[in-house]
Amino acid sequence: MGQLEHFNNPDAPKPNSIVVAVTVFVQDEQGRVLLIQRTDNGLWALPGGAQDLGEYIAETAVRETREEAGIEIEVMGVVGIYTNPNHVVEYSDGEVRQQFSICFRSRYIGGKPTTSDESSAVRWVPQDELDSLSIHPSMRLRIDHGFEQRREPYIG
Repeated sequence: MGQLEHFNNPDAPKPNSIVVAVTVFVQDEQGRVLLIQRTDNGLWALPGGAQDLGEYIAETAVRETREEAGIEIEVMGVVGIYTNPNHVVEYSDGEVRQQFSICFRSRYIGGKPTTSDESSAVRWVPQDELDSLSIHPSMRLRIDHGFEQRREPYIG
């Protein structure tokens, strides 16, 4: 199924759905952040995805990180909640989804970066290399907030 991402586009179609999703900010012992290169659009991103029925939201974060990156984590807190109504994804089946993502701060437990059907590359990235990667502005905001170590989660 094809998709088209609209970000601050006044001509974007109106959303007709919201799906609960997560992203995961996790660092290794050197302070590098775990990123995947997505197979659907080639952009670098935090691991994450949609919550399944019957699943606690923290379980979603653990599962998605394991599935997309091969890394085991423990959820420790919330970086932020991202609900920008000007960020929608238009799918070829007619769904137009408004962003709704909870970004969790997590602790690295183990595992080696491993690709999947959803990730063509997985690696630990130092903060000073982020500008050299293609990262969507919405995702970069989450990454920056994760590095800021805010006392309170971002809500926006």
